[in-house]
Amino acid sequence: MSSGGELWVCHLGTVDYPESLALQERVRAARLANAIPDAMLVLEHPQVYTRGRRSADDELPLGEDWYRERGLDIVRVDRGGRITYHGPGQLVGYPIVRIDDVVGYIRKLERALVEVLAQEGVVARGRSEDGRDYIGVWVADRKIASIGVHVSRGVTTHGWALNVDNDLTPFSWVVACGLAGVTMTSLAQELGERGRGRMPCVRRRAAFQMAQALGLRQRLVSRSRLEAAAARVVTVSR
Repeated sequence: MSSGGELWVCHLGTVDYPESLALQERVRAARLANAIPDAMLVLEHPQVYTRGRRSADDELPLGEDWYRERGLDIVRVDRGGRITYHGPGQLVGYPIVRIDDVVGYIRKLERALVEVLAQEGVVARGRSEDGRDYIGVWVADRKIASIGVHVSRGVTTHGWALNVDNDLTPFSWVVACGLAGVTMTSLAQELGERGRGRMPCVRRRAAFQMAQALGLRQRLVSRSRLEAAAARVVTVSR
């Protein structure tokens, strides 16, 4: 993994999941071409379930139609892991960075999120040493953040999702993370009223801590600048 360079951080607000997938691919192409340094998209999603490479049909016990009738789309993706939920109030980060050690990279993501939570007054830990089903960040035996990545030609996509102040109910409608009976939690759940309205602060903390964990200097960039760099790569490749 590179050290001492920049991490371009782009705060996007709320982005539909398919749009975020397409943007990740454009940014990944730019990173592969060395048109940009390492980058990270920071955003929230409207409610959606995503199914990773190891997701099984029994993780959706109520049937796909039941979820879609309630406005919950289901998207299969190429990241590692199983099924998870994204929705408003959950902070999502998609680092698009060069790495050479997947296990080490995942543990850096875990450590960064643990530090963010510590600064908010929540004691958390990574559990990747307990096996791949336990990758993520936990408060005691409650899961507060999920991690699932994809690596192609040494560059990552997908990333992490931290429950800040989101509705946790949709997690209970599936076998979240492939772990029957897992209890999901959030910053607001752990801190009560003190955890409300923390998204702006958590967003800033998470971007800074991710850059620190990756040994990079954070640089805030606009979506237009990121898109312009990606567009140049597409134009040249054609």
